[in-house]
Amino acid sequence: MDININDIKNGMTIIIDGNLCSIVEFQHVKPGKGPAFVRIKLKNLRTGSIVENTYNTNLKVTKAHINKVKAGYLYANGDNYVFMNNETFEQMEISSSILGDSLNFIKEGLEIDIDYYEGEIIGITLPEKIEFEVIETEPAVKGNTTNNAQKDAKIETGYVVKVPLFINTGEKIIISTKDGKYSSRA
Repeated sequence: MDININDIKNGMTIIIDGNLCSIVEFQHVKPGKGPAFVRIKLKNLRTGSIVENTYNTNLKVTKAHINKVKAGYLYANGDNYVFMNNETFEQMEISSSILGDSLNFIKEGLEIDIDYYEGEIIGITLPEKIEFEVIETEPAVKGNTTNNAQKDAKIETGYVVKVPLFINTGEKIIISTKDGKYSSRA
């Protein structure tokens, strides 16, 4: 389905210049002189690279329809990660190169959406926030009362996140998967 470039939205998946891309952000620019244009930051869904380009406002782009399948994470198999389709119980292996930074947040039993485009797996969509156990962190130092003081904490996936000083080893915390930052105690 072709749409005018003026009708795009953040997060939309489009085919532009022959590439399957997700719109990270965009801005309509109307300079004092000359025609208006659209500046778009695009993430190539096949390579993972992010580019910023400008396009004329009369350009038509193809909206790509992404199918999402609910699945649960089972286990790692070398460089691949095995997920099970929640409806058909079919197991699928996804390469770590497709998963990218999502690997920091994948733990056993996690429910995710696998994103397909014309039968090809192009990535996964994580829940917005996930609960993790802190497996290693320094104890709080008495007297360190600076505003918003933070320390490193390693969670069960091995990912290191900055947390407030009052968080201890063994506690459950909520992490935002959008920016990879501490959100709250569980």
